[in-house]
Amino acid sequence: MRADTTLVVRNSAELVAVLPYLMGYHPHETVAVVGMRDHQLDFGACFDLPPPGFDETDIRTGVREVAAGVLRQEPDLVVIVGYGPREQVTPTVVRVAEALRAVGVEIDDVLRVHEGRWWSYVCDDPACCPAEGTPCLPSDSVIAAEATYLGQVALPSRRDLVAQLSPVDGPARAVMVVATEHARSRFNGLLEGDGVTKRVRQAGRLAVREAEKRYRSGGVLTDAETAWLGVLLTDRAVEDYAVDRAGPQEWRVGLWTDVLRRVEPVYVPAPACLLGFTAWQLGRGALARVAVDRALDAEPGHQLAGMLHQLLGFAISPDMVRRWRR
Repeated sequence: MRADTTLVVRNSAELVAVLPYLMGYHPHETVAVVGMRDHQLDFGACFDLPPPGFDETDIRTGVREVAAGVLRQEPDLVVIVGYGPREQVTPTVVRVAEALRAVGVEIDDVLRVHEGRWWSYVCDDPACCPAEGTPCLPSDSVIAAEATYLGQVALPSRRDLVAQLSPVDGPARAVMVVATEHARSRFNGLLEGDGVTKRVRQAGRLAVREAEKRYRSGGVLTDAETAWLGVLLTDRAVEDYAVDRAGPQEWRVGLWTDVLRRVEPVYVPAPACLLGFTAWQLGRGALARVAVDRALDAEPGHQLAGMLHQLLGFAISPDMVRRWRR
């Protein structure tokens, strides 16, 4: 995840309140490492707490990878936040803190959040951080309102985030099955005669531009148009064309979420990758991860999905890529 730089957090209580909005959901049994630059939220890395009976070697390897990813972001300082009961959170956040300090990352605070309260592992002042914990700010706090104003949403759980990308079913799916059959027949017509490559690419570019125009203006694609776009995106050149045009615009999230949910399973990888790429550019790392996972589940060997998986896994930020491209 990457926060909008206009969102300024003034203390640990506000960080605890706003972090679910930056992640896109209320975390459970999770550790988040939040990086700050110039006193502002800049990025975050999240991973699940290890299950009971975890292998010590595996967790230390995972923690070192997290530390390396955080170091690549070049933060001024970081805050570690663990979500869950003390016996489950404490061993992990301690290891994360040790790994970050070992690579020279400055840690501002280490927190634990559980059942509406938060604790600090760094502050031992009972007036500031009592032993029984500090109540979390209410859902209508000022910082939560600021995050909402900036377009951030905190769903109840990651499961709810996954559900937002689930395929349509019932009558909507039945309609898409029929629309997809028509789209396949139409696509087969492009494959007849000479100049096949040119015809497919022209049709694909036109469909991509029309979809962008429709969603940019607040409209949506019809079932037939969605099916046609999904079929055309199986062509690598058309997929590349859509990726080259993809930018950090919120309406693109709506476009590719809609296409992803409506296309037939075989056509899922391309729109899932386009959604993941867009979400990554917008700093919505959790959404990007869920979208890329959808692509890899549908086609484990999909090249673009694999590349995005590596970008997310190595915690490479959009700013870093923009610098490379320049």
